[in-house]
Amino acid sequence: MHPIIRKHSFKQFFAPNGKRDRHVNEVNVYLVGAGPGDLGLVTVKARQLIASCDVVVYDYLVNPKILDWVKPGCECIDVGKRPNWHAIPQPEIEDILIERARQGLKVVRLKGGDPFVFGRGGEEAQRLQDHGLTYEIVPGVTAALGSAAYAGIPLTHREHSSSICFLTGHEDPEKHVMHVDFQHFAKTQGTLCIYMGMGHLDYIVSELIKGGRTVDTAVAVVQWATLAKQRSVVGTLDTIVEQVEHAGLSAPAVIIVGEVAQFKEVIGWHERRPLYGKRVAVTRNKEQAGKLSERLEALGAEVLELPLIEVSLDYDPGNLEDVFAEIATYEWIVFTSPNGVRYFFELFFQKFKDLRCLGLMRIACIGPATAKAVEAYHLEVDFIPETAVAEELVTAFLKEHDVENQNLLVITGNRNRDVLVKKLEEDGRAIVDTLRVYKTEPSHLADHPDARRFCAEGAHAITFTSASTVQSFVDQVQHLQMGDAAQRPKGISIGPITSEAMKVKGLPVDAQAREHTIDGLVAAVLSKLSEA
Repeated sequence: MHPIIRKHSFKQFFAPNGKRDRHVNEVNVYLVGAGPGDLGLVTVKARQLIASCDVVVYDYLVNPKILDWVKPGCECIDVGKRPNWHAIPQPEIEDILIERARQGLKVVRLKGGDPFVFGRGGEEAQRLQDHGLTYEIVPGVTAALGSAAYAGIPLTHREHSSSICFLTGHEDPEKHVMHVDFQHFAKTQGTLCIYMGMGHLDYIVSELIKGGRTVDTAVAVVQWATLAKQRSVVGTLDTIVEQVEHAGLSAPAVIIVGEVAQFKEVIGWHERRPLYGKRVAVTRNKEQAGKLSERLEALGAEVLELPLIEVSLDYDPGNLEDVFAEIATYEWIVFTSPNGVRYFFELFFQKFKDLRCLGLMRIACIGPATAKAVEAYHLEVDFIPETAVAEELVTAFLKEHDVENQNLLVITGNRNRDVLVKKLEEDGRAIVDTLRVYKTEPSHLADHPDARRFCAEGAHAITFTSASTVQSFVDQVQHLQMGDAAQRPKGISIGPITSEAMKVKGLPVDAQAREHTIDGLVAAVLSKLSEA
């Protein structure tokens, strides 16, 4: 079977110089599904578009952390529609898409779930079509699929359901009027997935019973599906209204009707994870917070990220030039943090094209996390102390290695303590050069949403990974004043230096990581919160 070949004039595809015209068939707007909330459920294509677009127009149910993926200078427009309040009317949203597209900008219209499942994507695509603009549809995981999967409910089952219906609790989200004949759909006996129905749950239940569903038909309601704050209940048509009211569930939620709903009690997994129901505040710089947050979220915790410090490249050009001129003469290079590793090699590869320009130097690291950062460059680490503190590094190092009159290079930041260098010079009698490659500064959290929520609601635990985060926390968050009803968190430290800084500032040290790494910190959080 041969492919269909359509003939086109070369003028359609190539400019006069023989190069393809980049404006031919160029897409103006992408209607993109952001999935039900869990960032891991965003498609690869969606993430690529978000990272490369000029404008993002996003809804209320889009996970706000998605906006961390946009490039610098990207315009982010919140057109969020919340229950009983619409930030921007639908026609005006469409006007924004048209206006930005006509400016030649790459526009992503980001919608919770899937743009074509109760997302008004069809209306927006039609309006773009009417104005001669090109568009592309990028599907997403719709809320019903995410709700069912994360609640442990198989929407189809050989013994219970062979069909699925996606219904809406109100067909026109602006008029709050229902047009769905629930009595009719009650007769299908398949699984019903009802969106936007929480405001009319009593009516929907009544109509389904009138349509022939028995009062003991299983029903599940899943709120904030796929997120750490997901909550759900399962009951029957006869009990579900009372159960939802008792549990305090509200929109956004999906209602799942059918015998398959009973499987939530059997194979539900999301709400059984060890840190489910626990809120943990993470205090790291923005770039590093992600790894710790991911680990905690995988265990079920709801994470509030408080980026109390900002880490950035910082060096003295003259010092850098002097060090790189003698780089092959150093017998040891000492890294005291993963940040130092990252920024050192960023500068190194700006100067040198070959890793072998490091020469024959050996490598010492303060701890496993720093060593892992070095090993990412396919380099062997020659020395790691058992305890990841500067004193332990230099003491253990000098026991094993005679560095008298040897040239050593220590990579530092602007806040590194000088105890390491002093001991190497005084006790080890080494010739030590230092190279500052980054700086750590306090960030500003006054308008940060997670900081505001932390002050209002608190957390079950708060993690500290350095003395600088402790100082910034005291300077900023405590001054924002925590509410009287806020949960007072357990203080969890990554190691002894951080613990000492917490004690000096009057913060409780409820647990300290045995291994001074992210894995050790996560284990300490898990152990401490499991005691409650």
